[in-house]
Amino acid sequence: MRIIGCDYHPSWQQISWVDTVTGETEERKLDHASGEAEKFYRQLPGPALIGMESTGNCQWFVEMATTAGHEVWIGDAAKIRASEVRKQKHDRRDAALILKLLLEGRFPRIWTPSGEEKDLRQLLIHRHKLVRIRVQVKNELQHLAMNQGVTKAGKLWSKAGEKVLCELPLKPWASRRRQDLFKVREMLNGQIDLLDQAVVEVAQKNEKARLLMTQPGVGPITSMAFVLTMGDVSRFPRGKQVASYLGLIPREYSSGGHQRFGPISKQGNGFLRMLLVEAAQVAVRCDPQMRSEYLHRCHKKAKGVAKVAAARKLAIRLYWMLRTNRGYPEVVRVESSPRVAVVGAS
Repeated sequence: MRIIGCDYHPSWQQISWVDTVTGETEERKLDHASGEAEKFYRQLPGPALIGMESTGNCQWFVEMATTAGHEVWIGDAAKIRASEVRKQKHDRRDAALILKLLLEGRFPRIWTPSGEEKDLRQLLIHRHKLVRIRVQVKNELQHLAMNQGVTKAGKLWSKAGEKVLCELPLKPWASRRRQDLFKVREMLNGQIDLLDQAVVEVAQKNEKARLLMTQPGVGPITSMAFVLTMGDVSRFPRGKQVASYLGLIPREYSSGGHQRFGPISKQGNGFLRMLLVEAAQVAVRCDPQMRSEYLHRCHKKAKGVAKVAAARKLAIRLYWMLRTNRGYPEVVRVESSPRVAVVGAS
């Protein structure tokens, strides 16, 4: 069997491999555009184990190698780099380092979603990007109104507010800009509505997403994002590890008996973290237990800190809902029992 350490780049890759049977080793640089890389992997005499760092724009390569019968392991790029103390870094050394970690059984492999899950992620990301563009368009229309002395803030998007905006006396090019922005907004509204409908349909077909939607404040988008990001939740022994995975725990600089905490680490999925913060603000209005904790924290901390803390609690609760296969009422009932409350606080 061949074990291959791959230092991947969008247009080429550097590999270092060893044949565990014959002991043969080799280093090569493979070009992507010419088809050299695909030809190399398809002509290998048997299945190979390929290790590479987590990186973008590599989906085609992973699918090609998997189709050719090889096993691809994706590793934590930060941990791979941290395992090498030398300051000399280049592609050949990186490929050799990955190979060394594979041979020694120290390769920091991470969980990767399936092809279907990756495609569903594209649905959520595409909708999010279009919503951001729509916000930019609405901000531009707000600027046009404010330059004419109209300051209605959110009320500008009511029927009366839009009527005032459409009737503003503008010069020719400003008027053309207003007209084009309204057209772009209507186009985006139509596309986003279709994507919203698609997300609802997908969430209704997903058993895990339906379970999460029993939690007040969690809708189809947040539930699907949580399911697709977390994957198999049994890989997290405790709720604290979920909060750490999502970057919802504070940074810590403690030494010599002195504890120093900073802002949250933000080392997880930023998209899901944003959705959890938004969902938590709805949950604290609908969930008595979360509302009580949120208001209590607001008396001592800044409001932003209380929001993040609510998002952290919501993430851990969603994790336990998936882990125990229990809906919202049952999980809250278990959380309220003294025995489980002590375990959850550990």
